[in-house]
Amino acid sequence: MTAARSHTAAPLQYRLSISALVAALLVISAISLAQTSVGLVLGPPWKLAAFGLLFLVCDTVRLEIQVRRHGYAVTLSEVALVVGLFLMSPLGLVLVRVLSQAISLGTQRWRLGKLFVNITIAVAEVSVALAVFEALHPENPTDVRSWLAAYAAMGTALLVSNGAVLVAITAAQGWPGRTGFLHLVVPAALAGVLNVTVGLVVVMLLEQNSASAVLLIVLAGVLVAGYRAYSQFLQQHKSLTELYEFTRAVGAARQDGALADALLSRTRDLLNAESATLWLPSQGRYPEVRLTARIDSPGVVDEIADSPVVPDDPIRQAVLQHGVTLHFGPKAGVDDPTLRSALRTRRVEEVIAVPLRSGTAVVGCLEVTNRLGDVTFFGAADVRLLETLAAHAAVAVENNRLIDRLRHDAYHDGLTGLANRRRFTAAVEEAIKVDPAPGEVVAVIQFDVANLRDVNDTLGHGAGDRLLAEVGRRLTAYAPDGALVARIGGDEFVVLVRAEGVEGAVAVGVALQYGLSEPFVLDAFTLDVSAAVGIALYPDHAAGTEPLLQRADVATEAAKNNPRALQVYTASMESRTVHRLGLVSELRRAIDTGALTVHYQPKVALRDNELLGVEALVRWRHPEHGLVSPGDFVPVAEHTGLIVPVTRTVLRAALDQAAAWAESGRPLQVAVNLSSRCLSDVEFPAEVEAMLAEYKVPAERLTLEITESGLVGDTERPLPALHRLHQLGVRLSLDDFGTGYSSLVHLRRLPVSELKIDRSFVARLAVDNEDAEIVRCTVDLAHSLGLLVVAEGVEDDETWERLRDLGCDAVQGWLVAAAMPADEATAWLRARGARGWQRPAAALPAVATDE
Repeated sequence: MTAARSHTAAPLQYRLSISALVAALLVISAISLAQTSVGLVLGPPWKLAAFGLLFLVCDTVRLEIQVRRHGYAVTLSEVALVVGLFLMSPLGLVLVRVLSQAISLGTQRWRLGKLFVNITIAVAEVSVALAVFEALHPENPTDVRSWLAAYAAMGTALLVSNGAVLVAITAAQGWPGRTGFLHLVVPAALAGVLNVTVGLVVVMLLEQNSASAVLLIVLAGVLVAGYRAYSQFLQQHKSLTELYEFTRAVGAARQDGALADALLSRTRDLLNAESATLWLPSQGRYPEVRLTARIDSPGVVDEIADSPVVPDDPIRQAVLQHGVTLHFGPKAGVDDPTLRSALRTRRVEEVIAVPLRSGTAVVGCLEVTNRLGDVTFFGAADVRLLETLAAHAAVAVENNRLIDRLRHDAYHDGLTGLANRRRFTAAVEEAIKVDPAPGEVVAVIQFDVANLRDVNDTLGHGAGDRLLAEVGRRLTAYAPDGALVARIGGDEFVVLVRAEGVEGAVAVGVALQYGLSEPFVLDAFTLDVSAAVGIALYPDHAAGTEPLLQRADVATEAAKNNPRALQVYTASMESRTVHRLGLVSELRRAIDTGALTVHYQPKVALRDNELLGVEALVRWRHPEHGLVSPGDFVPVAEHTGLIVPVTRTVLRAALDQAAAWAESGRPLQVAVNLSSRCLSDVEFPAEVEAMLAEYKVPAERLTLEITESGLVGDTERPLPALHRLHQLGVRLSLDDFGTGYSSLVHLRRLPVSELKIDRSFVARLAVDNEDAEIVRCTVDLAHSLGLLVVAEGVEDDETWERLRDLGCDAVQGWLVAAAMPADEATAWLRARGARGWQRPAAALPAVATDE
């Protein structure tokens, strides 16, 4: 006969169908028994015991057959039933069959409902066989008519039993289809014919000589032992073959990206299980994984996607915590009430959960549930097999994670976790393949973080790394939805975004710049970090990826000289940038050959027109390009480090000229612009002292001008050099005030004696009240600190008068005089004589004076 076991939770419809099936079988049994001569005769006890033992032995010898979610066992019970039809009383046969079936299934811990269904099938099978057998009136077992009666009786019985199994399958999961039907019926029919034939042979032998029973028992024992040994050998060979196939399939799947599917489906098939599950708890940047392959579902099911919020499973947690294999089921009892409850909650009869190990650490578990088959459960061999599969799976999973990590690292920045240049470039290529909507642009917004080197030098590279990571987090937080943030260099970040025209791109850049303007806290330090922002747009500025990125970089360089520190690319920047790149080697040659010259611009007092001194300004007359603008070559010098030798050249020339003027009876204050790079050199104050001594110029006649923007983000580092210069007697001036972000606290700590208002505020002083108010506040602030205030870029009388009204102390600009070479400056000084500078008569105010 065949029997079935299903592990799906039975819905109400299924239960009703099974109840109807049981009722029908009982009715069939009752009708069949009514047609037989069933009396109260049971037969001798020894015969009952012998046949009971025969049924139990025949039930243990089985061939396993599986159809979809159900396992079927074709047993030799028909052999015992055929013998019983000839040699036992009807009542004794029914009773022995029922008891043997109950004992056989009960020892395997079948659930009561399933046990009752299978016993009912057995009763119907015996009852129908008895009814048909007696109806054909068999006489002698050696008679052909008796054989036909046995075949007819057993054929009808098998029709009833297999029909009942088919009804149960259909109720559980629907009609199995033509293939499933044939897989059920054909093996059962063939096994039935074989069993009936064997049974008839046994009956005839016993009829001829009852002592042949001993020979039959010996023969049966030998055959069963041989069958089991052969079956075990086949199983071992099959397991080795399948293990090899498992390893090869998992290895191939890892290359194809289908590791989980191959791993779980192969595990499920190897252990003949209803389901196989891979569970990996979250670890670092790897999220939790919970994947299951079920016999009734194609592919792999993502349990987290189906049920995102699932409480921790006690069985899996126990495996993870203790690192041991757990086997729970009918043949492996569960003493822990928590684990027993977990089994009931998951609605499974049996589970094996094996740890996945990476070295000595447990990284997850591999589990299977519910062995398919009617009386077959997982055993010790299955546990060992799953542990072997788990070892292979752990290696495959770790290798797959390693490959994922390598792939991730290939496209992500290791410090910030953001996209790197490779991924960003690919994203730009993909973005420009999609034509923008009308009015839309693809914007590349680049950020160059200032003063990172100062943070590394002052607080260490660890602090610099934390600063970069925080910059990445802020850009990500402030970036609009759909934007890609990447780090493409040491202190360079970029954002890819679709925006509504140049205005939309600028708005995004301003918002991101604002996000970076909030102070950064590193350890006990609070840092103000600025960034130059360059913007390039597709298709406005470039038609390809590389040109777009290059032009964003050009715009970023231009932004460093922009008061707003934000610049949109323009075509004029391209030629200027190329021109600057070509200047590097020529500038170095100009320094070495003394081709740089110094011009001098006078600085006078607003109160009485007294000449206060001159500012030394570097000039370069190129043999081919003529006079090169300082705005072109000074940034190149700053970027390449050539600004230090340029500063030394200007300083020597200025001191030499100051000494010459002093010898001619015209001692003057001379000012030289100083790069922040020079202040980073602890030996620079000593160099200045040596130069002053060499040219015999008193220290108080030298003014060194430092730009406010050069001190932004790090006022601590240059302080030692500034104080040393101050101690030498050198006057210090804070140049371009108003273009940086100096705070009052920083200003008070700097040993400066002069503050110069940037020309961008002076130029619109006469027409812009806001600029006038800024200048007034600056003058008041400087005077409260005891500083002299100088305005740069004074070009007209109205500006002169406004500055004087606002309390400014001194001015310089074209209204006084343009920057002049040394000989022209000397002539200009000689022409003014001792009277100092006088404003032209046309420039004097038309008002009465007391003088």
